[in-house]
Amino acid sequence: MRSTKLAACLAVLALASPAWAGGISGDVVKIGVMNDQSGPYADNCGPGSVAAARLAVQDAGGTVAGKKIEIVVADDQNKPDVGALAAKKWIDDEGVDAIVGCSTSAIALAVSDFMKERKKPYLLAGTASSAFTNEKCSPMTTQWVQDTYALPRATVKSLLAQGQDTWFFITVDYAFGKAWQADTTKFIEQGGGKVVGSVLHPLNTSDFSSFLLRAQSSKAKVIALANSGSDFANVMKQAQEFGIAQGGQKLAPLGLFINATHGIGLQVLQGVRLTTPFYWDRTEETRAFAKRYQAAFGGRMPNEAQASTYSAVRHYLKAVAAAGTDEGEAVMAKMRAIPVEDFEMKGVPIRADGQVMRPLYAARIKAPAESKYPYDYYEIVSTVAAQDAWRPPSESACPALKAQ
Repeated sequence: MRSTKLAACLAVLALASPAWAGGISGDVVKIGVMNDQSGPYADNCGPGSVAAARLAVQDAGGTVAGKKIEIVVADDQNKPDVGALAAKKWIDDEGVDAIVGCSTSAIALAVSDFMKERKKPYLLAGTASSAFTNEKCSPMTTQWVQDTYALPRATVKSLLAQGQDTWFFITVDYAFGKAWQADTTKFIEQGGGKVVGSVLHPLNTSDFSSFLLRAQSSKAKVIALANSGSDFANVMKQAQEFGIAQGGQKLAPLGLFINATHGIGLQVLQGVRLTTPFYWDRTEETRAFAKRYQAAFGGRMPNEAQASTYSAVRHYLKAVAAAGTDEGEAVMAKMRAIPVEDFEMKGVPIRADGQVMRPLYAARIKAPAESKYPYDYYEIVSTVAAQDAWRPPSESACPALKAQ
């Protein structure tokens, strides 16, 4: 009798097993795009990332494994509680299978922990803290664009080689900015340079005058800007008014998207050196994608995060097709097994810590007279190989990477 009851229970459990065991849960593959849709970081990702995700769905034919693909959108408002609640509602109540995030690091840390618990893929396409592939690495989280380790590593090396060895930081006051400053400081000190001071500013600051005065008075050779979005645009414009560059101090953006370059203008940014994961005018394939993106998004050019949102969604859908299911762990295994192959990346693997091992590009911002057509802003100076860009395994605190 007992064995009969056990068999009956097992049969019920089998019937209650999730739909992914036989294919796609809920007969739809649902992808959530979460970012700031209307605030200071909306131009970095925002509606433009949604447009890129929809292009990826279009290129997949609108279906995967015979089931419809659906994109849903959440505005996280740059608030951790809003982002965390949106992720929980999506996953627990609305059948979302994966989230593509371009949120502030505080939001993304909460969402990453939740996605790990629920065993759902979390694709970071714009969030920059290096913690996600280091001490906060997760088997369900992948990093697609850039981080606070890789970009400053190249920038610091270049400036130190020019004798620019004293630094002052103007840093946005939350996890992203602080991580950026901490990583950059390490590279400065390892290279023989010195940080002579720093100041924190609130997110979405309009008046940087007091911060710039402190930076000027520090006499640092380099003023590093550990911020992004409208904060970066505001500080660059006000730095020109203060005559920072004319006074001999160099402004070093640690993260700069091309939409910010467009908004600020070459007159202000000419000659600035940067490291970038993507430039629309680099190859015939990137130009072809940019043309399609412009048609889909009101004539605007894709920036680094928006192009990488396409790549993340497209690769995720290829993995779902290869796995024959949208079950998170199975899809993540396929994402790591299949190299990333698209208009901007060729044969790029995903490392055990979640890092998409793409190359980066050292660039110089052109002077106005050098720009021959719209968005002709960068000269690509050199390619930084993946192994020279991202955190090496020897420095990693990620258990999955250290175990290899």
